[in-house]
Amino acid sequence: MVRKAQTDIDQIYLERWSPRAFEQYDMPESDLLQMLDAAHWAPSAFNYQPWRFVYSFRGDSNWETFQSLLIPFNRTWAGSASALVFFLSETTMGAPDKPNHSHSFDTGAAWAFFALQATRMGYHTHGMSGLEYDGAGDILSMPAGWRLEAAAAVGRIGDKATLPDYLAEREGPSSRKPLDEVIGPFPSN
Repeated sequence: MVRKAQTDIDQIYLERWSPRAFEQYDMPESDLLQMLDAAHWAPSAFNYQPWRFVYSFRGDSNWETFQSLLIPFNRTWAGSASALVFFLSETTMGAPDKPNHSHSFDTGAAWAFFALQATRMGYHTHGMSGLEYDGAGDILSMPAGWRLEAAAAVGRIGDKATLPDYLAEREGPSSRKPLDEVIGPFPSN
């Protein structure tokens, strides 16, 4: 599929997509840190920066534990990625009686910056909310007031032939709804 925007946007937005086939590539930690550096420059309410990024590289001592936090469907393909990154957010602004209403929104912005930086560097990411949330707090050593938002597999794109047939046939950039379907007021009945 060839992606085409309705306006003259930067091509990076069209180049970014979410593969499931990853090459078993040993990513340098400096590359992942560069992506995380971009993520931490995302905007946030009151500049609170309510995010935390926790990661593991394929084959390191935490890899199996991080894999256990993925639902079985995601485990079938994410194991060939170079790294898994978990995106956590602080639900309060430093005190239990001070809720942070935009923690998820702000952490989502950090994820977007991460994904775009990965694309700029020739990597691909696949965000996931298919996670085993129960018990994740203990496994990731999250303090009270923190929430697991999502995870991402990151690495170099691989051969789709490594995927089960039902995933290989779907492997490729996806389309989007027309712009006029996602902007403006809701149509009246």
